[in-house]
Amino acid sequence: MRTFAIGDIHGGLKALIQVLNQIEITEEDTLIFMGDYVDGWSESAQVVQFLMELSQKINCIFIKGNHDVWCENWLKDNNDVNPAWFMHGGKETIESYESFTPKEKQHHLSFFNNMTMYYLDDENRLFLHAGFTSMHGVEKESYPHKFCTDRTLWEMALVMDKKIDVNHDLYPKRLRHYKEIYIGHTPTTNYGIQVPMNAVNIWNVDTGAAFKGKVTAMNIDTKAFFQSDNLPSLYPNEKGRNG
Repeated sequence: MRTFAIGDIHGGLKALIQVLNQIEITEEDTLIFMGDYVDGWSESAQVVQFLMELSQKINCIFIKGNHDVWCENWLKDNNDVNPAWFMHGGKETIESYESFTPKEKQHHLSFFNNMTMYYLDDENRLFLHAGFTSMHGVEKESYPHKFCTDRTLWEMALVMDKKIDVNHDLYPKRLRHYKEIYIGHTPTTNYGIQVPMNAVNIWNVDTGAAFKGKVTAMNIDTKAFFQSDNLPSLYPNEKGRNG
């Protein structure tokens, strides 16, 4: 039995299929998707449809990302087009739904509604799209939207003094609660890195699929990871969120 954390997809169905073929998934595996299934490349609706069908065969956990919140709101009311969303991949997502019927869109809305904001496994490993702010852990978070928007958790981990261990008084209380934390949301390509990044007990598996990077799946036990081709090479006539 294997468990994989799969980073942000952003409408790149071709990349997702590449990664799943590499890991050769079986019915015994668990796939934890870190959010942001839509917005960027041209196959957002198709990614959602694929994931819905995949979940009928494989144990899948779907975490909600900030782009998924935008898409969910649009599916609730097609007249509600958030201008910020439209400029950051929403236009491509709307276009990807042109061939979908109202009934199919309703099924997709249910899929978004049923996503979780975070997942905690039986080994005390936390999975969420972005981060959280409460020093008491996710269950005490006062601002649930932070689960899919916060970057301070990751930024804090990046600058921590590696000499400060978990027993030190200065060790951040936010990090003490969990054995490991897996996130997406902040592309590792922002730091010139195209593979998953580790800082303290946090693993970032968003390797920039929305832009010029890849989709990544990481085995959370072995830390082996598998990656697609760079998204622009799979969608050569598109800009994704590059433009």
